[in-house]
Amino acid sequence: MRSRVVSLLVVILSLGLLIGCSNQGTDKAAEVDKPIKVGIIQIVEHPALDAAREGFIEELATAGYKEGENITYDYKNAQGDMATAQTIAKQFAYDELDLILAIATPTAQAVANSVKETPILITAVTDPKSAGLVESLEEPGANITGTSDLTPVKKQLELLTEIVSDVKKVGIIYNGGEINSVVQAELAEKAAKELGLELVPVTVSSSNEVYQGAQSLVGRVKAIYVPTDNTVVSAIQSVVKVANENDLPLVVGEDNSVENGGLATVGINYYQLGRQTAKMAVKVLAGEDPATMPIQYLENTDLVINLKAAKEMNIEISQEIIDRAKKVIE
Repeated sequence: MRSRVVSLLVVILSLGLLIGCSNQGTDKAAEVDKPIKVGIIQIVEHPALDAAREGFIEELATAGYKEGENITYDYKNAQGDMATAQTIAKQFAYDELDLILAIATPTAQAVANSVKETPILITAVTDPKSAGLVESLEEPGANITGTSDLTPVKKQLELLTEIVSDVKKVGIIYNGGEINSVVQAELAEKAAKELGLELVPVTVSSSNEVYQGAQSLVGRVKAIYVPTDNTVVSAIQSVVKVANENDLPLVVGEDNSVENGGLATVGINYYQLGRQTAKMAVKVLAGEDPATMPIQYLENTDLVINLKAAKEMNIEISQEIIDRAKKVIE
């Protein structure tokens, strides 16, 4: 009788342990299966930044993070206003997010100032170190890493001299309040001197000033250059209008601006930049420390030509340049 009681107690205890282990496993699985929450902050809507965001989301989906299933996105757009960007960043600091994607330098700076714990992935940031976002490009430190959209400024100006062999004065339009644009303007100034060009700068502080800024270059230059400046690119149609009406070749910093009326570029693909950023995000979500993940760059650049724009600007592009192009818009 005693042995039967002991056996029964052993069975009961064993069942209890099994149930306990089963519940622990269920709780752990629930934690693993809990949807990842990602906050996305973007300084302004324009095709390049939108493409980076789309590439990021689609690459995460490829990696198994399906929106509505195991990942959710809280997308906020600052509409070009830094006060709004700072408000969004402060809200993200209080939200229970697993990751933040900051698109463009101003929003990356806003988030970096407010969020100290949640991992931050940046993209479309020209010079993360000059922007004060990282300690170094090789070892960012803190909770930030990501990708740079630094474009080959000198190659872009070289392309302009190929298209217009007698060009001497080139206007550059950018927002002097954006550190990413200031960096590019400095690179353009250096490249212009090496190429024997005189750069005529025009700075703007909002998209409403872009058309007037472009107009101010008429009669002073023989071409216009627009880098990857968020303010100017968001109003690129204003520059295109001035360029078309005054036969001024317009070389730009990225392919989306070519598709929207710019003449040509040697630039990076922002959709691919977004995908590259997402690959880094996958590693961060798996536990890798952003502090030790170097800032990455896109190695490949593409020559993109808009023949329709060339006709509008009364510019003849040689067949040799056309043949080299990765993409030709007609």
